[in-house]
Amino acid sequence: MRILVTGATGTLGGAVLPALVKAGHQVRALSRTRRESRGNVEWAWGDLISDGGVRDAVRNVEVVVHLATSGRKGRGAADVPGTRMLLTAARAAGVSHLLFTSVVGADRAPVGYLKDKLAAEGLVAESGLGWTVLRATPFHQWLDRRLADFLASPALPVDRSLPWQPVHTGEVAARVAALLAAGPSGSVLEFGGPEVVGMEDLVRTWQCAHGRNRPRLPLRFPGRLYAAQRAGALLTEATPKGRITWHDYLFPPPPELSDDFAMEHTASPTSPATQPEHDPDLRVYGGDEGYQRPTRG
Repeated sequence: MRILVTGATGTLGGAVLPALVKAGHQVRALSRTRRESRGNVEWAWGDLISDGGVRDAVRNVEVVVHLATSGRKGRGAADVPGTRMLLTAARAAGVSHLLFTSVVGADRAPVGYLKDKLAAEGLVAESGLGWTVLRATPFHQWLDRRLADFLASPALPVDRSLPWQPVHTGEVAARVAALLAAGPSGSVLEFGGPEVVGMEDLVRTWQCAHGRNRPRLPLRFPGRLYAAQRAGALLTEATPKGRITWHDYLFPPPPELSDDFAMEHTASPTSPATQPEHDPDLRVYGGDEGYQRPTRG
């Protein structure tokens, strides 16, 4: 399939692009920075906020994977007006399937950026296109960076009442690829990590992985969104779930090598192991410059 990916330079986009390439799709990636197409991904310039380049980017594609988001501080510009603009262009181009990624709990806690996500879900469902919405729990990678934001502080704030269900972006990307292969579902699906972790354990494991021994400061985070999280509104029991735990993300187990691994991957002069510059997975992703970087909540 010919697929356009918005939000291609963001955290999830960096996992979705190689997953789609591996599945054999022709991938076009939307970026607000003009990029040279190389490897197995065609880069297209476009901006969902200003509408620049979007109609050209969606031309001659069969499927759109809409990952772009304004995030917590972006006031919904990419999520609501940007989604509406993208849907108009997709209808005009004859797109057969649009998959939109959202956030678990958007329907149960429509507060702040989750309210924007829910509004965008409604636009997708009413668009007249074949559609699928995939809600995910917070990414391992996002939590990792968010905790790192507090390294300059004398202590790490910890709300022991908050449950987290982090999921790996690679597994979300694999789920996206599987849903595209299945075709439009016309439904909202959820995908979460394999376990629910209390914030005290989550932060302690992170500190151990990064060699940080900073004190943990018990706090109760204010606001309606944290109240909803405290009540479990941002968790999901949906299956399938991811398999990579928070601990496994931070302490990845060594890869299991087959008996003939040396012959297949090391000794071969044409293997990506000996010619990394020819490995498509190392060439499809150009950076992390999504519409909104995670910031301190």
